[in-house]
Amino acid sequence: MATETTVPERGADPAHAGANAGEGAAGRTPERTAVSPGRRAAAPASADETQEAGSVVAKKTGTAQEAGPGAQAHAGAEALAVRPGEDPWTEAEAEEARAGLRADAERIRAEIDASGQALAGLMRDSGGGAGDDEADTGTKNITREHELSLAANAREMLRQTEQALVRLDEGTYGSCENCGNPIGKARLQAFPRATLCVDCKQKQERRG
Repeated sequence: MATETTVPERGADPAHAGANAGEGAAGRTPERTAVSPGRRAAAPASADETQEAGSVVAKKTGTAQEAGPGAQAHAGAEALAVRPGEDPWTEAEAEEARAGLRADAERIRAEIDASGQALAGLMRDSGGGAGDDEADTGTKNITREHELSLAANAREMLRQTEQALVRLDEGTYGSCENCGNPIGKARLQAFPRATLCVDCKQKQERRG
């Protein structure tokens, strides 16, 4: 039986023709590329080279993704103001402060709800107590005023807590709202809602 022999076209590089033939055997359509006489076509990248290049790209991408958010979060924690001699905030310490403030906010909201229900009950009782004597009326008024005061204080504490969370997220947590100096890491860990440094707080108390 006669065997068919493929004869390369004139002017075509035999190595290039062999490469195209190999690609065709692998199920890929050979790409016709005109090669000038005397010029050798660039050899296609091997499978090992392609895999190695892909690994390098994936490694770089993964490293960037891994370092990106963590580095930004860590830089944000270190950017929080501290007094001279204090260690910078760590991400764990900043997250602990954030978790504590969030827990405080939930607790205060629950107190506000309970105070609102108590006030509603007092208002109902005061409406139906036309026959109460002066002592009973005075007691109910005092109780109502006390509940109103508690509710006002709770709302103010909630406002300060939510503002502290905003400052923590923005990276301004730890700076005095009056003079701009550091409040102090130790002071904030003891009083997370503090907005004034010790000096400005003392001046405020003397004025008030």
